[in-house]
Amino acid sequence: MTQFTYSIPTKIIFGPDKLGKLGKELSKFGKKVLMVYGGGSIKKNGIYDKAAASIKEAGLELFELSGVDPNPKVTSVNAGAEICRREGIDVILAVGGGSVIDCSKGISAAAAYDGDAWDLVIGKAKIGKCLPIVTILTLAATGSEMDSVGVISNAETEQKLVIGAPALRPAVSFLDPTLTFSVSAYQTACGSADILSHIMEDYFVDENGSMYMLDRFKEGMMKTVIKYAPIAIAEPDNYEARANLMWTSSWAINGFSGGLTNCEWTNHMIEHELSAIYDITHGLGLAIVTPRWMRYVLDETTAPKFYDFAVNVFGVDPSLPQMEAAMKGIECLEDFLFNKLGLKSTLTEIGIDDKNIDVMAKKACSGKETLNGWKVLTPAQIAEILRACL
Repeated sequence: MTQFTYSIPTKIIFGPDKLGKLGKELSKFGKKVLMVYGGGSIKKNGIYDKAAASIKEAGLELFELSGVDPNPKVTSVNAGAEICRREGIDVILAVGGGSVIDCSKGISAAAAYDGDAWDLVIGKAKIGKCLPIVTILTLAATGSEMDSVGVISNAETEQKLVIGAPALRPAVSFLDPTLTFSVSAYQTACGSADILSHIMEDYFVDENGSMYMLDRFKEGMMKTVIKYAPIAIAEPDNYEARANLMWTSSWAINGFSGGLTNCEWTNHMIEHELSAIYDITHGLGLAIVTPRWMRYVLDETTAPKFYDFAVNVFGVDPSLPQMEAAMKGIECLEDFLFNKLGLKSTLTEIGIDDKNIDVMAKKACSGKETLNGWKVLTPAQIAEILRACL
């Protein structure tokens, strides 16, 4: 029987020139704001100045944590949490893409915890009171602006793990597609691959993990990415393309389409091990892994779903035999990722060999004997998928 609880309380302020409302929104949570951002591009493109002006106009006090890396590190989380405790921060403002927002979620959870934030990631300590988070999104990819989880890396242990709690879902997110006009073709491609993967992780599930309406919704989102990602790459300031990618990014992982999913996200668990060791761009790793996983798990039992994917997403001829259509669907995805988006298609091309494959395959199971996705995989089988990526 279909049952679920649905709640997405994030307030979305969508469209250009909305940052004048930032101070008013932040003031609802208190007077002291910690702005978290990355390498400083927001100071070059004017976002920082606009945000700071709105904060000042509202009479709020601004503190900063800069330098958040892609695949955000727990060291940054600890640094931000220390600022929050020392200064009595009331609200966190994350300005950037998924890495900055994920780091902010870690800070939000760790601000009221006296120990190492990694304790909260690995479950050694429970997440308690969290600081509210407001986001200004600058890259459509991870969907962190509207979901309740983040991914934090630990360079010392070579781990990349999820931290999550309902209170970590942002309270308010400013989504201005024009802020993504300056995103490079490469990052646009990686972000689009990430969006697709979020949708597909919830699409390729057994019949008890979805419903007809949700499958058609997910197919529509996939078609949106496939249509607009190449346009955004060719025409970086195309508002329609950027807006469609941004809104799809949010809905791909905010809990609506995957509310019935009853299995683990296979490709994400495998890719997290790649980026934990090699610090590669998450979307690129997903693009390389996903088609190989598809080919590995395609059989008579999974072919019907792959057939739907091929026909409904890529327009493959529905009169073809089921297995043939399924294979063509996978080929269409590979063409989209590696030709239309221009992403590297193998691990070898990005300097990764087979040295750590067995270690990564074992760690992908998170301490269990298997990875319990749509098709249950052993470490040996995950290793086969990774070797197919070389």
